Amino acid sequence: MDTETEQKLDRIADGFVSWPRAPLLHWPDEAGLAFEPVFFASEDGVPLEGWLIPREGSDRLVICNHPRWFNRAGLPSHLEPWKSFGSAAGNDFEVNFIPDYRLLHDAGYNVLAYDMRNFGHSGTGNGGIFTAGIYESRDVIGSLAFVRGRPDTGHMRVGLFSRCMGGNATMYAMTRRPEMFEGVRCLVSPQPLSPGVALARALERLGIDADAMPALDRKIRLRTSYTIGQFSPVPWAAHVRIPTFLYQVRDDVYTRPSDVQAMFDNIPVQDKKLAWIEGSTRRWDGYTHFQRQPQEVLAWFERYM
Repeated sequence: MDTETEQKLDRIADGFVSWPRAPLLHWPDEAGLAFEPVFFASEDGVPLEGWLIPREGSDRLVICNHPRWFNRAGLPSHLEPWKSFGSAAGNDFEVNFIPDYRLLHDAGYNVLAYDMRNFGHSGTGNGGIFTAGIYESRDVIGSLAFVRGRPDTGHMRVGLFSRCMGGNATMYAMTRRPEMFEGVRCLVSPQPLSPGVALARALERLGIDADAMPALDRKIRLRTSYTIGQFSPVPWAAHVRIPTFLYQVRDDVYTRPSDVQAMFDNIPVQDKKLAWIEGSTRRWDGYTHFQRQPQEVLAWFERYM
């Protein structure tokens, strides 16, 4: 393997243990939303920061988490260094999640939006290692325990809006702690992702032969203790037991349609739905899809909550 390829693989593997945290450039009050800054413990004690956005008179609550690199506010990917994460694939525009919370609020939902470990303002856990949902699943458990433990939210009907990494983490949490999801009404999960598929596509974009994947696997294992295959949410999907709506940019250059299709096929419930976003190759278009076309997601929450 030549030196340049070795360096590229090292940079990819280093991204599993170190990255620049993105700032929160947007807050709910800029959209006219009252909110309570909240903090609570993950299942293993990592402190998590969030916003609780109340909807007066409502007993329905949606818990929102976020993709990798993002935080509860979105991602300033129009600015460096965050622009470099996705610009090669056309994802060089800002993602602002505040409009999502405005839509949910106006549709009659209380909202809890929180930063997962090692992102946003939440604490560092497990030495900062990114595990594509394994350690991050503890944050999903913590968010459920938090809303159930508050006198003002403990009685509420709960739905989950778990984006990308957050979707992976939710599926793994369901694998480990199924009892925590008793009473949860439904899940909406935009663009869950198998790192193995995403990394293979990354090698293609970088002009690196697929034969380099075993070397990349070794490098990631030396940094995280996990193999790339252990990060796949496809087997975790078999433990989803609530109505689930997945959606994905079909031609997203970060992945392949077969990946999210495999997750969907593995979900063992009848009440499930998979929708494809057409006409784009940009993954970020999947993250802003709800605020552009909210009807399907809102209909799903309304049906089950």
